[in-house]
Amino acid sequence: MTADHLVTPEPGVVVHPDQQSLADAAAARLVPALLDAQGRTGEAQVVLTGGSLGSEIIRSLTHVPGRSAVDWSRVRVWWGDERFLPRGHADRNDTQNDEAGLTSLGLDPAKVHRVPGPDEADTAEESAAAYAETLLRHGAAPFDVLILGVGPDGHVASLFPHHDAQRTTGAPTVAVHESPKPPPDRVSLTFERLARARETWFLVAGRDKADAVAAALRPGTDRWDVPASEPKGSEATRWLVDVEAAAGLSWRPAGS
Repeated sequence: MTADHLVTPEPGVVVHPDQQSLADAAAARLVPALLDAQGRTGEAQVVLTGGSLGSEIIRSLTHVPGRSAVDWSRVRVWWGDERFLPRGHADRNDTQNDEAGLTSLGLDPAKVHRVPGPDEADTAEESAAAYAETLLRHGAAPFDVLILGVGPDGHVASLFPHHDAQRTTGAPTVAVHESPKPPPDRVSLTFERLARARETWFLVAGRDKADAVAAALRPGTDRWDVPASEPKGSEATRWLVDVEAAAGLSWRPAGS
């Protein structure tokens, strides 16, 4: 059986009362996941996401009991996408994560892999190529935990509905232009690279995401219409949502 035909477990959904409890619970889940990864291979590889919830999980992580059990110097950090903006720009995902406390965890800066911005690469294509090269050198193995947010339109990373960036194959990264959300230029992991994760976690909060969550979890949904329907972990796919984001689900998931 080839990797393209592996059968992945059905997604699990856990509903939390609100965004803060969701962030706290996700942070609490992340600590043992990182410990398990370090026990398995010596190093953990995690992909972070931006947005308010992506930063809130970092903020929660700095307060999780037991976080000191993780050897943070053996955690390798990536981002699923990044806005093509200069290093330190307030709208970059890594800047927001840094301000939430990422830099206080004790990570090895050489293992925190940031997407080059226009201060380091002339174009988004050059940035995507550089990020791809870094992935080939340091991230050839599957990600241990891939964390994704979901937009109200169902996009993940910077793969938007009906956008040509979805069609990219044969590469781990893609330059995204004319993004429907500003800024227009971005760099994203491709579906092919998003598929190479042991565990994929979707963190979603807010009533404005309810339709996207319901559509992504509906059997038969086309990723062209709802990109969030596509990524799945080889060992687990977890939708960690708050009550408002779960409003469009017609069933009560286990664990809610």
